[in-house]
Amino acid sequence: MPPQQMNVAMMTSGGLAPCLASSVAYLTEFWAAALKDGKISGLSLRMYFDGYKGVLTGDSTVVDPALYDQCACWHEMGGSPIGNSRVKLTNIKDCLARGFIKEGETPLEVAAQQLIKDGINVIHTIGGDDTNTQAAELSKVQHTYILEKHGGKVVVVGMPKTIDNDVYPIVQTFGADTAAEQGSIFFQNVVSESTANPRMLIIHEVMGRDSGSLTASTAQKYRELIKATKFCGPGFTMTQKSRDIHAVWIPELHFSIEAEGERLKKVMDENGCVNVFLSEGAGVEEIVKEMEANGEDIPRDAFGHIKLDKINPGVYFSKRLATLVGAEKTLVQKSGYFARAAASNAFDRGLIRECAQKGVESAIEGVSGCMGQDEDKEGTPIRAIEFERIKGGKPFDKDVAWFQALIKDIGQVA
Repeated sequence: MPPQQMNVAMMTSGGLAPCLASSVAYLTEFWAAALKDGKISGLSLRMYFDGYKGVLTGDSTVVDPALYDQCACWHEMGGSPIGNSRVKLTNIKDCLARGFIKEGETPLEVAAQQLIKDGINVIHTIGGDDTNTQAAELSKVQHTYILEKHGGKVVVVGMPKTIDNDVYPIVQTFGADTAAEQGSIFFQNVVSESTANPRMLIIHEVMGRDSGSLTASTAQKYRELIKATKFCGPGFTMTQKSRDIHAVWIPELHFSIEAEGERLKKVMDENGCVNVFLSEGAGVEEIVKEMEANGEDIPRDAFGHIKLDKINPGVYFSKRLATLVGAEKTLVQKSGYFARAAASNAFDRGLIRECAQKGVESAIEGVSGCMGQDEDKEGTPIRAIEFERIKGGKPFDKDVAWFQALIKDIGQVA
């Protein structure tokens, strides 16, 4: 088949992660390279603003080819250079209420119509499991609507962004390593607050709705920092033990807060402080049951997810634990927004680069899917994983050797 003119679109969606800007930069780089190498005969790059909202409303821009090389600057920045939003293409009621569609329209067909209008051949959906399950729906509708009714085809190539690292069947999602690194840096400063008051309880609340992967990885990276830190002693109250982590609570670990309180009371008595790393998804079921029993409404987003920032797991657990350990002062600090807004680190850039390169190749070959390391294939190759296999909610493997060693080292019962 001779080289073709490619009209390519990109969009970023969902919450932020340290990968969005680099994904846009690398995809731009490899599409420009494909044109230069003669793999395609022509190239148009269109950026839809604010995720699926931009696709539904037609809010977009075509990038001047003179700017392709300049897009490398995005590697140094966090956030998204084209904006995000949370929009569910199958939630007609929500899209109608927000003015993205008119009465009688369906979001999927409106999105498909916009892609036809803009002459799009390929769209890169850069987002988490929600974004890519919506991409799967878009991929389906393009067969029934775009192909059958209009004789066209749009290749949908997803890029797996989420700091939660909880997407089946992908080994490692973009941004998770950077977020863990940044979360450890965040707590390296916050832990100093343990010296501001006697018997201080600090809860470090880490993002992670269904998976404790980010919390565990953040704890691992933080302990690496602590072990490399020099302390002066004896005779000083600031010690490696006082700045260490004393508990890691994640959804995959079932624990008794009373038993943990008894253990951590001894830590408090010995060190004058207790530091807990808490996954925001830990104990949510218990909190929701209590709220429902009290007749309270459970706040949810357009995807039906519980709004964790509204129910505050950190505050809930801090109140219970403070009494058990005899804390004089309690501090709950959330690293999520700090961590997810960072620029991608070297590890994530390497992963994004490989996936972007193969994603462009896949798009040219006409193959849709979500790029990533396929854990169900021998050797976990990077490939366009079939959208029907993409699913969120993958739990962290709490039995992995490094995590079991961490838990044992801090004295927590797994």
